[in-house]
Amino acid sequence: MTNFYQLPHERLRAYQEARRLLECIRDAEISDCRLRDQAIRAGTSACLNIAEAVGRTSLADRARVLAIARGEGCEAGAALDIALAAGRCRPGVALAGAGHARAVYALLTGLIRRPG
Repeated sequence: MTNFYQLPHERLRAYQEARRLLECIRDAEISDCRLRDQAIRAGTSACLNIAEAVGRTSLADRARVLAIARGEGCEAGAALDIALAAGRCRPGVALAGAGHARAVYALLTGLIRRPG
């Protein structure tokens, strides 16, 4: 059954993966409050920029916003990696988050390169 009330960005796998990344950041329980805040802000920004890009009409503008989302996804993944290396989070959740960060990067790269 089709959900006619779903917003366009919610159908994108990139958005779904970015949202899972954000959930992993939350569930990783990063003990360093500054690193946790940075990770949450980056993960949130990745989600929001993907949603914003869907609403853009110019292909160049859309690609620019998706590139920002890709960078934020990389930052969120790096924050999880740093927390893991420092022993300041739940390892299993951080590793799952790394997988989502890689997926976000790959999916957004494809969307940026896609002509329309």
